[in-house]
Amino acid sequence: MVLLFFVRPLAYKSAVFPLTRCVRSYSAQSMPTYEHLLVSTPKPGVGLITLNRPKALNALSSAVFVDLNDALRKFDADKDIGAMVITGNEKAFAAGADIKEMKDLTFSKAFTEDFIAPWSLQTSQIKKPIISAVNGHALGGGCELAMMADIMYCSATANFGQPEIRLGIIPGAGGSQRLARAIGKSKAMELILTGKSFSGKEAAEWGLAARVFDSAQECVDGAIATAGIIAGYSKVAVKAAKEVVNKSQELGVREGVEYERRVFHGLFGSKDQKIGMSAFASKQKPQWTHE
Repeated sequence: MVLLFFVRPLAYKSAVFPLTRCVRSYSAQSMPTYEHLLVSTPKPGVGLITLNRPKALNALSSAVFVDLNDALRKFDADKDIGAMVITGNEKAFAAGADIKEMKDLTFSKAFTEDFIAPWSLQTSQIKKPIISAVNGHALGGGCELAMMADIMYCSATANFGQPEIRLGIIPGAGGSQRLARAIGKSKAMELILTGKSFSGKEAAEWGLAARVFDSAQECVDGAIATAGIIAGYSKVAVKAAKEVVNKSQELGVREGVEYERRVFHGLFGSKDQKIGMSAFASKQKPQWTHE
């Protein structure tokens, strides 16, 4: 197995295990099994997806994304799930794509078959919030996958980068666009044109990551805890909140505020708005119906 990118050594033990502890399932749905993933529900309302190709540093491929997209769709459709977390292991979130799949690809085949487009499914079709919990290497496609999430958490020693330039190509799953929007054109241009990597600490300082943690386990636990908080709110309001924040990346401020206001007005037609405001007024905990 040949990985797309060279990775710098990190101070980890040779054995690599998933960072999630053994927990019982909190979902009413039976958990499917996948070749390249582990799925679980570590706490009520939270769907956890763990990339599981440790010998290949969780290298990404079309087969991996078939599994990943299926797991995302199933959690998105599960009425018991309110938010999702995607993670890897302590050594690698995903250390790039598998060059074996791409090295002999021609332009006509890549173009006509829309190669790599399914890798971005979660950004357009998944309506529930997704948190990426990034530890170890997140390079190339791995960095892009982490950035596709609605919220990114990482450990301080995580290793990010878009080093495609070293192979005579460029990012193909949104790396240039999302990185530039998150950290600015100049810094993104430097990283993409030089292929330099950057740390989890820098990702947080630049605003790419929402939070940075001292250890890999703390990162995953923090992501699951935040997903649990989100899952405890009205699914109607959560879906609307994700939608309007994402629109901010597409619209100007004026158009975005108008769009937000229309969605805000629409929520007054939901049962959960009445439940939430009535509970607040009576100083009680709201019992959401998600309607």
